[in-house]
Amino acid sequence: MGPWEIWSYNFRAAGIHPAVVLGTPDRLRNKPVVCVLICSSQRANRDAKAHEVILDAADGLNWETLCKCDVVYAALKADLSQFRGTVTIERRRAIAERVIQQLGFAGL
Repeated sequence: MGPWEIWSYNFRAAGIHPAVVLGTPDRLRNKPVVCVLICSSQRANRDAKAHEVILDAADGLNWETLCKCDVVYAALKADLSQFRGTVTIERRRAIAERVIQQLGFAGL
């Protein structure tokens, strides 16, 4: 499992959705819990809001999907299943920018 990979995860309050894995290769290799972002499981039928990035087939998903960057979830690696793909470089930057903005780190 590596940074920026997309896996399926059963989010407690939302069910099974694509999840973008965050973290360094070292942390992901050595820790049982990883940070993930939830993505919509349905086709995006609107533009992304300020806290979202649209992912698509270039990232390994079946259709345009909203990745929500305003909440970071903790997930057991063992609970991640079905590798979906890897986020493209340009979208990694967009996700990182939105996480920084949405979690309030930009003003530090």
